[in-house]
Amino acid sequence: MTPARAGLDVDQILDLLAAGAHVPLLPGAVVTQLDHALQTAALLAQRYPGDEELAVAGLVHDIGHLLPGSSDDTHADEAARAVAPALGERVARLVGLHVEAKRYLVAVEPAYGALLRADSVASLAHQGGALSGAEAEAFAARPGAAEAVALRRADDVAKVDGLAVGGLEDWVPVLRRLSGPRG
Repeated sequence: MTPARAGLDVDQILDLLAAGAHVPLLPGAVVTQLDHALQTAALLAQRYPGDEELAVAGLVHDIGHLLPGSSDDTHADEAARAVAPALGERVARLVGLHVEAKRYLVAVEPAYGALLRADSVASLAHQGGALSGAEAEAFAARPGAAEAVALRRADDVAKVDGLAVGGLEDWVPVLRRLSGPRG
């Protein structure tokens, strides 16, 4: 069983995120997976101060891209399963919903699709396209849907070359705190 199938601990999550410093977000891109993770987390922390779980979901939302055997179609679900034991159900739920949130936004906000970068448009087709009306209603009723949409919006813009945000070391105490005993 691979670590992702068994769930990752905080040190394994940190190791994967650090390895993302050497993985371009897209082929030929300057922005790396780690840059994207840090930018997404920083943006969410700024927009939603005090919601550490949402910011951490932003940090780990694309960790599935760094897991062996994961694909663009499965990365959200793989990431959610991988981080759930260490970071909890809410973080995992938000991570798992971030792709469906894109599909939701395309369905309910006609202008949203025009804002997507070419890579997100291409992945949208593989991920099922826009949700149907009934699927969009069902998504909106799910616990965490609004926060997943917030994560998605941060995900869309957190791809800036050279943007100054804190480093991975800034998130270590937050990850450790979230991985502690839950009541």
